[in-house]
Amino acid sequence: MRGIRGATTVTENTVEAMQEAVMELLDELEKRNQLHPTDIISMTFSVTSDLNAIFPAAIARKRLYWDVVPMMDVQQMHVEGGLERCIRFLVHVHLPASAPIHHVYLRHAAGLRPDWCLPVLRE
Repeated sequence: MRGIRGATTVTENTVEAMQEAVMELLDELEKRNQLHPTDIISMTFSVTSDLNAIFPAAIARKRLYWDVVPMMDVQQMHVEGGLERCIRFLVHVHLPASAPIHHVYLRHAAGLRPDWCLPVLRE
């Protein structure tokens, strides 16, 4: 079992903005790690207190094969000066110990872990 971290930000607290950001984040998670949803053991999303338009897990469940992934949404603790409108995740997956792990930090969240940040992959 391996853990992969990631985060992104949204421009505003709307269903549309959150859907766009979560889909982009999960697309990158799958591409960078050559991951299929059937490899996922569980996933936890956290959101800052300024995001409440929709649950990230509800967005993820609409993706092909993601409807059987155990997911949970929680609220990120508020820290003064912390990054606003941020969605984070921790996913546990079945991957060999030798497989490289690529954490996914997008948009303004790239500053949270610049040591793990890679450019967005485009096809």
